[in-house]
Amino acid sequence: MDADLSHHPKYLPDFIAKQAATGADVVTGTRYGPGGGVYGWNFKRKLISRGANTLAATLLQPGVSDLTGSFRLYRTACLEKLIRLATSKGYAFQMEIMVRARSLGYTVAEVPIVFVDRVYGASKLGGAEILLYVKGLLKLLVTT
Repeated sequence: MDADLSHHPKYLPDFIAKQAATGADVVTGTRYGPGGGVYGWNFKRKLISRGANTLAATLLQPGVSDLTGSFRLYRTACLEKLIRLATSKGYAFQMEIMVRARSLGYTVAEVPIVFVDRVYGASKLGGAEILLYVKGLLKLLVTT
């Protein structure tokens, strides 16, 4: 969950209810599933995010609609194992966690969220972050 309220805490009861109802090991917020969305991004930012998710979903088949989001609820044992295995940084880290969770047999459920662009601070997304993402994607394609 981002601390700048771009991930609104109002969704937390939905995450908890979804986990209770499904028994999922990971509950993730999705901007790209039914009922989800993004507010305050320009066209370029939306295109990059959607493109990154579509490319990863096509190549890695994780069964999750939003691989780059970070609004998630984990069972403790699941998160501890995933953190030990993760090697990526940035947006690639978010993708790696979901892909590894699926490859290890953890169950994942999604909750639609509307992501509101931050009011304070700046996005880390730039050329270097995009390159890290592509490298992480290729690594996961080979290793999972």
